[in-house]
Amino acid sequence: MRRVWTVVLALLVLGAARASATSLVTEQPPSGHGYRDASGTYEVRTQGDLRVSLRSGALRPSRGYTPLDVVLQNTGPVPLQVRLAFVGQGTSGTRTSERSVEVAPRQRLVAWVHVPASLQMGNLRVEVPGQVPLTKHVYLESSSGGSVLVLGALEDFDDTAGVPRVDSNGSPLFSARAIEPKDAPRELPAYVGYSVVVVPGDRASLPADVWTVLEAYALAGGRLVVTHASGDVLEHLPLLAKDAAEPSAPYGFGVVRLCGSARECEQVVNGLLGDVIPGVVKPAGAAPRWERGNALAGGIPPLLGNAMAPVGRFLLLIFVFVLAVGPGGLMLARRRGPVAVLVAVPMVSVITCLALIAWSVLVDGFAVHAARYSLTWLDSERSRAVTLGVSAWYANVSSGPVRFPVTSALLAPDSHDDALTDLDWTGGLTVTHGFLPPRTYREWGEVAVLPSRARLVMRKEGDAVRVLNALGAPMEGGVLQLGHRRYALPALADGAEGPLGEHLREVETPLHQVLTSAERPRLAHGRFEAGEVNFRASLPDGGFVVRLGGLGLAPSSAVDVELEAGIHLVRGQAEEVRP
Repeated sequence: MRRVWTVVLALLVLGAARASATSLVTEQPPSGHGYRDASGTYEVRTQGDLRVSLRSGALRPSRGYTPLDVVLQNTGPVPLQVRLAFVGQGTSGTRTSERSVEVAPRQRLVAWVHVPASLQMGNLRVEVPGQVPLTKHVYLESSSGGSVLVLGALEDFDDTAGVPRVDSNGSPLFSARAIEPKDAPRELPAYVGYSVVVVPGDRASLPADVWTVLEAYALAGGRLVVTHASGDVLEHLPLLAKDAAEPSAPYGFGVVRLCGSARECEQVVNGLLGDVIPGVVKPAGAAPRWERGNALAGGIPPLLGNAMAPVGRFLLLIFVFVLAVGPGGLMLARRRGPVAVLVAVPMVSVITCLALIAWSVLVDGFAVHAARYSLTWLDSERSRAVTLGVSAWYANVSSGPVRFPVTSALLAPDSHDDALTDLDWTGGLTVTHGFLPPRTYREWGEVAVLPSRARLVMRKEGDAVRVLNALGAPMEGGVLQLGHRRYALPALADGAEGPLGEHLREVETPLHQVLTSAERPRLAHGRFEAGEVNFRASLPDGGFVVRLGGLGLAPSSAVDVELEAGIHLVRGQAEEVRP
């Protein structure tokens, strides 16, 4: 018996020793800690006098565009015309995102091709006239947590942000991609999709034009984190100049966070990533194929009446067709014989098809139908307008190419895989194909920071106050804050002047006071959910919120359309003139 207990005890001791050794060998970092480096890797290839560095494995954001950089170095004595094209596969075909550049002799050039974030892989082609194209398969990394873009070295991010780096075997909270500041993209679409953009280390290494696009990113709803803020940083972020002591401040539609110590920066980054937002502009996409009907994804109703199929009228037409072919055909066969039926049924079918075509032509026509809604933050002091817009489109025929400036971004719905969209980033964005497929309802979102001289002018005449509409569109109403009181603004045509309205009770936010109960649902359903946060804030003295009609200030307003509905809310500071 004693021998049995000795054997059992020995086995238990041996098992415990093995378990302890196994735990020491397989011990991993704690789950959900730190970040993963998703900057990607370069592959260098040579094509004649052109040396090309192609990146793969870069972090893609959850929406918007993935900025894909290609380093071109011309070692020859003549300039080279280079076309870069990323060809990705969607659910219903291929998409092409391209850019054409000229590389001067002995020049090193970093060219950026912005790829729709819904694409995770594709082929990147580098084409030079007269040479065999280079092709590389590119894979883009995704992140289950947040996506952070670092303008600087990851070593500086490690030192200032206080967030440790983990390897691919760990379970990171988020993924980060580092970009060399001097090579950073100068276009707004490269930044709008990332959860947070961080500027660590030496901020003087960022060129002035990069600071310009970073400020536009924050204005348009982005979340910008700057470490060790100083006077030179505040020069690039002018809206923070009066509140430089605040660690966090709203900045247009977005927010800018300033942090000093590593511990504070870690809390800031983790806090922003934990505050998940659906995007400042979230257009609705088509419902899944097994749920197709008159509602969009999530059961959201479309913004455009033309998108609703006239089910009642079509059912009535089908019922008449069935009566004509069924009982009508039987009666015709009894009176005229079978030959008459063989002639009448095809004629009824042709007449029915012509009726459907006539309905489409007479009701929808060949024009582009649109409904447009937007929020605009007016910075009159710097003569610019920051606009978040959602537009709904429908047409019987496809529209032509649509151009957008570099200080704007066109945002697709999250379920945009059903449509083919070809993009050309040469000199801004040109949607060459797929902006509006024929007979297809489509919603697009837009963010833009554009020059604008629009303003609301206020003039005092004794105890009375008069306002001048210089906003570039008819003003349908609004509110103006004077001191501790809020007043109604009258409806004024563009360029017209009128007296200030009655005093309003401050029982609602200014955003809701300028909308009727029927208009509020059109701006709801999550399309501006995140963008409205700063827009709903209380007004300062002289601040206003007005409702405009027309096409709005978004870049796509240049497209010729038949406008079905338009609601545009503008917030800004009234400009007072002395008599």
